[in-house]
Amino acid sequence: MGMGIDRPRVIEAGTPPQRFARGWHCLGLASRFRDGDPPAPHAVQAFGTRLVVFPDSAGELHVLDAYCRHMGGDLSMGTVKGDQVACPFHDWRWGGDGRCAAIPYARRVPPAAKTRAWLTLERNGQLFVWNDPEGNPPPGDVTIPRIDGAYSDEWTRWTWDSLLVEGANCREVIDNVVDMAHFFYVHFAFPTYFRNVFEGHVASQYLRTRARPDVSGPANYSDGSAGAEGTLRSEASYFGPSYMIDNLWQEYHGMTVESVLINCHYPVTPTSFMLQWGVIVKRPPGLPDDQAARFGRGFAKFVGLGFEQDVEIWRHKARVDNPLLCAEDGPVYQLRRWYEQFYRDVADVEPQMTARYEFEIDTSRPVAGWEEEVAANLAARRAAAVPPADPPAEAG
Repeated sequence: MGMGIDRPRVIEAGTPPQRFARGWHCLGLASRFRDGDPPAPHAVQAFGTRLVVFPDSAGELHVLDAYCRHMGGDLSMGTVKGDQVACPFHDWRWGGDGRCAAIPYARRVPPAAKTRAWLTLERNGQLFVWNDPEGNPPPGDVTIPRIDGAYSDEWTRWTWDSLLVEGANCREVIDNVVDMAHFFYVHFAFPTYFRNVFEGHVASQYLRTRARPDVSGPANYSDGSAGAEGTLRSEASYFGPSYMIDNLWQEYHGMTVESVLINCHYPVTPTSFMLQWGVIVKRPPGLPDDQAARFGRGFAKFVGLGFEQDVEIWRHKARVDNPLLCAEDGPVYQLRRWYEQFYRDVADVEPQMTARYEFEIDTSRPVAGWEEEVAANLAARRAAAVPPADPPAEAG
């Protein structure tokens, strides 16, 4: 009796789910899929298969399974002919509705000639597909919000970057929503406020950080360098399992710069995913357009460095289904309960998965400990007369 507490904690690590999350998934900037003259089909590896994205004659984008149902030709290697994508193998023409519209050498099209057409949404200059293993359309209240800045000349255009993450499940990205401490240790930010709210299909994180004086840098996004200056306020929400909109307010040379960061991903296999991020910046008064654009590019580069830090952790960490937590670790289990709804049939979603849940971390203890650590680092550097290093980036 009482001896169990002395036993080593055993990590429980089940296998990642083989199904893919129900919800809207961003495939990237819509403009990417319209490039080329004439327009060409594009391949996307996602959801354990290969997709083809192509524009019709009016420019509307369509997404189909890429492998032709005739003899398996890859439609993404074919051509766009009018409103159809033509297979490079036998020139079967497939429309955006998934039906074969024509077979040039045949008298008629077989009635069963239909492939999978994915439901699409174009919003904020980005292309989304709806995935549901049950084949149901999205409920009316489950959509991607409009970002006003993406439609305004007062904001810069999207930067867009992507990174294939292999050897990890998408849940590793989601865990960051509640992980306050990793901002200090991985991204070298200094969190001073941290709060989470989960409700329905939305999971939100409210964060404030300040610069760490023991990790300083040029703090000049506009010239493409990475750094952190003053304070940062972040209001970030996942809308469904894979698309986060992060509204940011950054103190920059005495003024507040407003930006929007997209952090999104889509699954490639159960143990790999494509991580994507994009940034737009509201042009501050008096900041020329070229400087605002450079600021956006620099900030995107800064965020990318932060994601690379996360990826390095994900690639080498173990999957842990029973994490051992302290009081300041945040609501990890509650977040995972919220996330589980996207991997279940709709009829099996439990009320507590979508019920409103709020949690604010008391930052007084971690802040006090971090201030001591920062002070010790500064004292050690002064003693060694070593200039502070440039900071890694903040993300996730």
